[in-house]
Amino acid sequence: MAEKTLDDLFHDTLRDIYYAEKKILKALPKMAKGAQSPELKAAFEKHYDETEGQIERLEQVFELIGKRARGKKCEAIEGIIEEGEEILDEYKDTPALDAGLISSAQAVEHYEIARYGTLKRWATVLGLKDAAKLLDETLQQESKTDGDLTKLADAAANAKAAA
Repeated sequence: MAEKTLDDLFHDTLRDIYYAEKKILKALPKMAKGAQSPELKAAFEKHYDETEGQIERLEQVFELIGKRARGKKCEAIEGIIEEGEEILDEYKDTPALDAGLISSAQAVEHYEIARYGTLKRWATVLGLKDAAKLLDETLQQESKTDGDLTKLADAAANAKAAA
């Protein structure tokens, strides 16, 4: 068996996050529909548009490394999204729903932040300057989304859920 390299790991992880982003894109409309507050609904809708751009950037990275954009099943994102769907079902029409949806969305964001941070570092080590720049753009966007979700939780959702 041929020895695996950082190039191989970079490509495998790129395929993982590509699959994850496509899964997230499918889940966001359900989350937006389930959200009770107009602000949370708007945040999910905004992130849907951002996710489309993130997928396009990933496709550019695949192109830069001369590989076809193709996902590889990501069990982690499958589990995180499944948990979000359980919250949608179990907390529907309760004051805790938005807090739960924010929690699920932040689990997704934290996964993405970990993946994009790693991919950016590996791209830098591999001399893929343009890929690192694209990955960093998405990393910054994911970090901002995470912060925005925290603000929504602190502004109303958590207090409403605790009442």
